[in-house]
Amino acid sequence: MESIQEIKERFKNTPIQELPAFCEIYRADERKGVQKLVEQGHKRIQALEQEKERLKQMREFEREYEHLGYICGIDEVGRGPFAGPVVAGAVILPPDCEILYVNDSKQLSEKMREQLYDEIMEKAVSVAVGYASPQRIDEINILQATYEAMREAVSKLDVTPQILLNDAVTIPQITIPQVPIIKGDAKSISIAAASIVAKVTRDRLMREYDKIMPEYGFASNKGYGSKEHIEAIKKYGPTPIHRRSFIHNVTGENYE
Repeated sequence: MESIQEIKERFKNTPIQELPAFCEIYRADERKGVQKLVEQGHKRIQALEQEKERLKQMREFEREYEHLGYICGIDEVGRGPFAGPVVAGAVILPPDCEILYVNDSKQLSEKMREQLYDEIMEKAVSVAVGYASPQRIDEINILQATYEAMREAVSKLDVTPQILLNDAVTIPQITIPQVPIIKGDAKSISIAAASIVAKVTRDRLMREYDKIMPEYGFASNKGYGSKEHIEAIKKYGPTPIHRRSFIHNVTGENYE
């Protein structure tokens, strides 16, 4: 007879799709430790079914427009920081694409975002990223710079989408039909995937900036106005990646 520890190891290494068979095999084992593992297995199976149902709901917009052809989700990150670019992601997923735990990037841990980024890059029909630099943000304002980054992301896709699903905005100067969805990164799998791509791309960039300018803590604050970041600006002054139009109240200097 297998020991409980051996069964525990089997349980640990059993893929989620094989858990129902695992639970059935050990259902009649009366040892409390084994029954606890079976119970945990059932909970994981239930959680998986709930996640699949959530993803089904997140594909409602994609199903509504799938007859048009390629559907592209658009989202951005980095509107609010004092430093770094605004980054837009554009993602086209194949029909009925299932990527478990895809969600609004703000709802995910950094580790989960990195894992999902790799899966999105592997499964997507096409992925592209657009940027607007701090200098461009100062020049044309953050909203227009965000639109510019989004247009760049769309233009860099390997295929031309027939419709864009956007997180809350309608992008000017784009002829492709658009559907703005309020809180779209929590309602559309395509927009959620775009938000993850944009977030991971920008966070990686800010970590690289941190290596060059470690005084500002970019690896941890990602350019946002944390107390430590504001203190660093006051002590060391702004860097080339700071948005002058955002920090003049912090520095007391007018950069306009």
